[in-house]
Amino acid sequence: MASEAAEEANVPAAAAAEAPTTGTEKQPHKLERKWTFWFDSQSKAKQGAAWGSSLRKVYTFDTVEEFWCLYDQIFKPSKLPGNADFHLFKAGIEPKWEDPECANGGKWSVTSNRKANLENMWLESLMALIGEQFDEAHEICGVVASVRQRQDKLALWTKTATNEAAQMGIGRKWKEIIDINDKITYSFHDDFRRERSVKGRYNV
Repeated sequence: MASEAAEEANVPAAAAAEAPTTGTEKQPHKLERKWTFWFDSQSKAKQGAAWGSSLRKVYTFDTVEEFWCLYDQIFKPSKLPGNADFHLFKAGIEPKWEDPECANGGKWSVTSNRKANLENMWLESLMALIGEQFDEAHEICGVVASVRQRQDKLALWTKTATNEAAQMGIGRKWKEIIDINDKITYSFHDDFRRERSVKGRYNV
């Protein structure tokens, strides 16, 4: 799986297949929890294929050193082919609406017309997640970077969409982390299941 996803992302397969090393003998810095990187190439999805059929789990890590090695070698949006997604989710949670942890959740979304902006916001979001910077960390499932031809998007997935207080707290904190002034909106996964055009439920 790891090498398959790495090849799709046009990066050396060995980078994903082998455990990252830092070249030092120091003890690695353990994270609070394990996280998993996923890759999804929308451009390679076969016509009529089920959504998520091209989603691939790439690597699960639990140290700061592994994170930086993976990010530097693979998981920069600028390395992505067009129409592809990178995901960082808590280990054990799949970045799908059907996953039990995501089923009753939703997402905060922000768009960007500049690749450099997306890369900065993606990295700041990753560091905030693995560094446990959110007070409502238990509510967060993961973050998705979507590279598209016209407009890139970043989405922060959370667990309990109806918990407005928690979602508003997460939204305000995320805006601060990615350093934007524009309004961002929160949408329920349930709304997307029912209709294609969805209005945001919460705004910050």
